[in-house]
Amino acid sequence: MYINRRAFVLAGGVAAISLTINHPTFAQTLSAEEARQIAEDAYIYGYSLITTEVTRVQMSNVPKVVEFTGPMGQFINVPRYPPANYRGVSAPNADTLYSVTWLDLSEPQVFSHPDMGDRFYLFEVVDLWMSDSEQSPSKRTADGKAANYLFTGPGWKGDVPAGIKHFPMATRYMVILGRTYADGTKADYKAVNALQAQYKITPLSAWGTKNYKPKAPKVNPKPGFSMKDAPQKVILDMGKEGYFNLMAKLMGGDAPPAAEDAPIIASMAKIGIEPGKPFEMSKLDPAVQAALKDIPQAALKTIQANKEKMGEIVDGWVVSKGLGTYGPNDYIKRATVAAFGWPANQQLDAVYPYTEVDSKGEKLTGANNYTLTFPKDQTPPVNGFWSITMYEIDKGWWFVPNPLNKFTVSPRNNPKPNADGSLTLYFQNKSPGADKEANWLPAPKGAFIPMLRMYWPKDASPSILNGSWKVPPVVKES
Repeated sequence: MYINRRAFVLAGGVAAISLTINHPTFAQTLSAEEARQIAEDAYIYGYSLITTEVTRVQMSNVPKVVEFTGPMGQFINVPRYPPANYRGVSAPNADTLYSVTWLDLSEPQVFSHPDMGDRFYLFEVVDLWMSDSEQSPSKRTADGKAANYLFTGPGWKGDVPAGIKHFPMATRYMVILGRTYADGTKADYKAVNALQAQYKITPLSAWGTKNYKPKAPKVNPKPGFSMKDAPQKVILDMGKEGYFNLMAKLMGGDAPPAAEDAPIIASMAKIGIEPGKPFEMSKLDPAVQAALKDIPQAALKTIQANKEKMGEIVDGWVVSKGLGTYGPNDYIKRATVAAFGWPANQQLDAVYPYTEVDSKGEKLTGANNYTLTFPKDQTPPVNGFWSITMYEIDKGWWFVPNPLNKFTVSPRNNPKPNADGSLTLYFQNKSPGADKEANWLPAPKGAFIPMLRMYWPKDASPSILNGSWKVPPVVKES
């Protein structure tokens, strides 16, 4: 799932003059440039935390489940693929049905799912820092049988009930982003909806209680920011002081920094950003305040620039790997994912190559016809499933309305192979002919992007993970 987040391209300079920072706990001489760099690094460091927190509040600070929002501890189940005119979440998929819940781990919570049979499923487990567990419940990590998982917050000590897998989490709040495969037919929607109805969250204190029914927490009427504006606008509207204050508050309680973050925590303290303590711009030297004037814009410009470095380009396809888990000094990568693809799957669970260009490097457009051909026995190597989704990109990454109401092409369309066993797919605005429509992915008249979704990609060769398998280039027909 991708939240549509627009980049902000503003920047400013600052003179490198000597100054003294007046902070209650220290006094240290820094140049303006040093102070500015610390502040920009701090903004980038906290961007995933602030993005996740804003998303959490906007999605869960509600009295009941409505569309893609729901109270803490209750699943939001999406019953169908989004329609062609859907504009809620950028780059939606038409392969799985979403089930999402936010959890408050001030009390441990148990997540339960029924027997999933042979169906592909993934319950992505993500904390406030946007770290994604490699062991998230899924077809890859479990056998598909009915299971229960206990999630606990920082510092929890207690007994884990028998038969339950324990997930100790690093933050008080977390989200489970569930995806359950559906083939798009009425019968299969009904089957998946029946599974979704059995996804449950139970407080540990109520575990074993029959007919437990969740109660929605009280809605906070003053969350401190807009519940409707896009997260990137909400964050920018916070300004420097609001942003760093929320960041410090979260780090002081709900989202403790990781031990390996000690160096940047020490660096931030030099300009008064400390876990659990208020950040007050007015207490900084006026020269420091001037130096930090445009830090949000400068940091967002740095994040925007890093987007181009996030993926390797192979035959025109952008292939991003190594997401979901972030080590020391991975802050810019984590911030970039927060800005452009919150949160992110582990590469072991899913990889999403996409391209904007054909084999000659020219931009894809519905004014032309294109083909993509997989050689015999060289379709995407996955343990789960694969599909290619078409997006028009003039005003975001959105489905393309078309007479067939077809947004993806995949093996479930029963595409026809060529005589030599290869498989050719057609990316174009008009039908390639009735005999080829199973292989057709309708394109808009303007610019477009095809995205290949590879769920549970194989890790042994041939594999996209080690580079031994590559997506064929998109070829413009003459």
